[in-house]
Amino acid sequence: MRHLRLAAALLLVVLLPLAVSAADGKAAAAPAKAKAPAAPPPAPPNITASMAKGGCKAFAALVAASPDALSTFQSAADGGVTAFCPTDDAMRAFMPTYKNLTADGKASLLLFHAVPVYYSLRSLKSNNGVMNTLATDGSAKNFNFTVQNEGDKVTIKTDASDGVARIKDTVYDKDPIAIYAVDTVLEPVELFEPAESPAPAPAPVADAPKASKSKKASHRHVADAPGPAGDDAPPADQRKSSKKNDAAAGASCLRWLAALPVAVAVAAALA
Repeated sequence: MRHLRLAAALLLVVLLPLAVSAADGKAAAAPAKAKAPAAPPPAPPNITASMAKGGCKAFAALVAASPDALSTFQSAADGGVTAFCPTDDAMRAFMPTYKNLTADGKASLLLFHAVPVYYSLRSLKSNNGVMNTLATDGSAKNFNFTVQNEGDKVTIKTDASDGVARIKDTVYDKDPIAIYAVDTVLEPVELFEPAESPAPAPAPVADAPKASKSKKASHRHVADAPGPAGDDAPPADQRKSSKKNDAAAGASCLRWLAALPVAVAVAAALA
């Protein structure tokens, strides 16, 4: 009996390590579960489709029809872009002018409506000033406009227009893309004549002071007083006497002239 228990104990000591080793081998042979792949980043939105949904269908169609403009918009979307799309009403009024542009001019006009930086509406209000656009040639510093605030509204001013374009609605705003609808087509001065500066207003003329009653009375006509006599002029009374003497002398001469014909006649008769 003792021998049987000893033999069983020895058998257990020998078989137990073998069983453990076999279990480890099965566990190692089992394939590890693969981790689920990470979800790819969401694709950027279709800019032209977003414009069309936001009331800029005509402008979006023009961008889609221009290979240069479309490819530039799409490539700019990866690094950040802010677009200002004119509403359909604005484009309807501008279409006759747009049709007269060259192909390059049309592409430049479309690209003039976007800047290569993402701006939320709040950041636009705090970043007023001159901005380059997708149409800007880096060396020439052309095709730019000025962003400024008008009350709580954001406006865009170009040198080719007297007025400003105002942002009406936010079409799409999610970093790195922002799209805003504007009420006017942005006209670059490189394609259109610059707006004339308004003539300065004339300076106001000050009203003449009203004359007082005493001054009005002084405007009545008064005969000029005789000027002062010269230093060599005789006194007034001597002037009067001189006039009488001159009159008497004149009368005496007239009498002698009147008697002269009579004297001649008498002399002739005596002869």
